[in-house]
Amino acid sequence: MKIAIIGFGAAAIGFIERIKNENVELHIFEKSKDIYSSSISGIRADGKLFVSTEMGGDLEVNPVLQKELVDFWISKTNNKTFETGHSFLNTEYYKQFYSKGFQPVLADFYHLGTDQLKEVLFNIFEEYSNRSNIHFHFNQNIQSIEYNGSEEQKVNDQHFDKIVIAVGRSGHKLVKAIISKHPKLILDSTKVDLGIRYELPNHIVEDLNKEMYEFKIKFKSRTGYMVRTFCNNPSGYVVTENYGDFKTVNGHSKLKDKSKNTNFAILTTVQLTEPFNDPIGYGSHIAKLSNLLAGNKVILQTYSHFKNSKRTKNLYRVHPTMPEDQFILGDINLAFPRRVIESIIDFIENLDEVIPGVANPDNLVYAPEIKFYSNFINNDFFEGLKFIGDCSGHTRSIIYATAHGYLEAEKLIKK
Repeated sequence: MKIAIIGFGAAAIGFIERIKNENVELHIFEKSKDIYSSSISGIRADGKLFVSTEMGGDLEVNPVLQKELVDFWISKTNNKTFETGHSFLNTEYYKQFYSKGFQPVLADFYHLGTDQLKEVLFNIFEEYSNRSNIHFHFNQNIQSIEYNGSEEQKVNDQHFDKIVIAVGRSGHKLVKAIISKHPKLILDSTKVDLGIRYELPNHIVEDLNKEMYEFKIKFKSRTGYMVRTFCNNPSGYVVTENYGDFKTVNGHSKLKDKSKNTNFAILTTVQLTEPFNDPIGYGSHIAKLSNLLAGNKVILQTYSHFKNSKRTKNLYRVHPTMPEDQFILGDINLAFPRRVIESIIDFIENLDEVIPGVANPDNLVYAPEIKFYSNFINNDFFEGLKFIGDCSGHTRSIIYATAHGYLEAEKLIKK
């Protein structure tokens, strides 16, 4: 069987790992010019892996398989070193957050670090490229495929028995092009997460970082929106993430190089109703407006100014980890919907009652931080065309994306 895989990230790796020993010929098409310029799970992933049934996607992934996949990623590092933590295994912490209206999320974390993730990807590539049935095609930015549900399915004029789309959220243009021809593939397309990247001194969250590494919580704000933390980075760095026609913010941390600050995302889930059907377009529009205000950069603001709708002109005690040439001091309120702003403020003010200092006036707020929910795809609609990982709308993490690829390959093997 000849299979085309579009994209080489976590989902593709999970798929390949499960099916590589079968009687298949795999062709991976990757838009990066080579393996050194490729990345896993977005522009800057920091290698955060976890085992949890409460986060990461809407798939049912057995925790045993999740841990096996965590071990797989760790096994591809050179030194087998990682940081770890357990979110809310300590019942006292659980009770503290729960008493203030937060929903703590249980998870086991394993952190490889941005610095190690590149070597992991290279080691996996080296292993796969030495196999006679796996072929890589770099510098291939696939914009469309030929697929009509019959034998006439092509990628770059090559015929394939199966086509697997594994392009992540950054490959939304290809997914959108396919959906435009086959709109019945969509199960749902109404959600997007809008929010900020929050940065504060390590000492404020030092005990939490030592206990859990990453604390995951949800909170229903007074606006009715659900707000959550995402991607906590102890001693980490805030960075820009380039989507081509707009920039957002993200965070990462390294295994060796540490800063004096912790950063994490605070995201508000916006779920709209018909006739809305373009969550990526909506989020992209807000990101572009933010960039427009910032001269094609991202916006940085102190928390007190963010809260009171005032432009920030000077910083005080907290120094940003993002390089100065990548942001401007401004007012995020000019770009974000007010209801989203109010939801984030409500979240921070309540979190300050559990972690004093979180609402300090000179803590830093970066925007936009946007997490796109790709259209939820019906993978049973076509036999020969499958979507795996974040581009399918069913996953939002490295482990769940890896598992999705793995499980889809397993289905194919059984058939």
